[in-house]
Amino acid sequence: MKNDTINFDVQMVEEIQPLRNYALSLTHNNEDSNDLVQETVLKAYRYKDKFEEGTNLRGWLYTILKNSFINNYRRDMKRNTFLDSTDNTYFLDIPSHRTENQAELKFIRKDLETAVDALPLELRITFTMNVEGYKYHEIAEELQIPIGTVKTRIFVAKRILREKLAVYGEAFGMNSMQA
Repeated sequence: MKNDTINFDVQMVEEIQPLRNYALSLTHNNEDSNDLVQETVLKAYRYKDKFEEGTNLRGWLYTILKNSFINNYRRDMKRNTFLDSTDNTYFLDIPSHRTENQAELKFIRKDLETAVDALPLELRITFTMNVEGYKYHEIAEELQIPIGTVKTRIFVAKRILREKLAVYGEAFGMNSMQA
């Protein structure tokens, strides 16, 4: 087991520069590409037990990096989407004076992490993979379980989290949210 870990670590170090080059080709920004490589390496170490020895490590890492890039891009696009329902475009030119309370966000994030960590292992793994951007069929394949089981586990995990974090749904006016 220890030799496998050392071999994996050595191979990972050899792949860092090619990963940086690929990330830079996607992001066109040094800082963003470094963040993407760091995220990829963290995910690779988190799921290294899923990597099959003797298969293409570079391909596996490139897939993780590409999926992370796509998920980050989608998240950023959703965050930056603004729908204007006003008749007057004047409101679009008004700068927003709203600032987020960083301390409050820190507590929310901590509560969310605690709630996710408290999920039973099989629910937590399936839910986390889904949040990280894996599709249902990819999760089913990776965990070698039926796709219906994947959907059920994610549904149950969301229901448990909704119950545990209901106070935030009420505070943000989302108490009628559905999974």
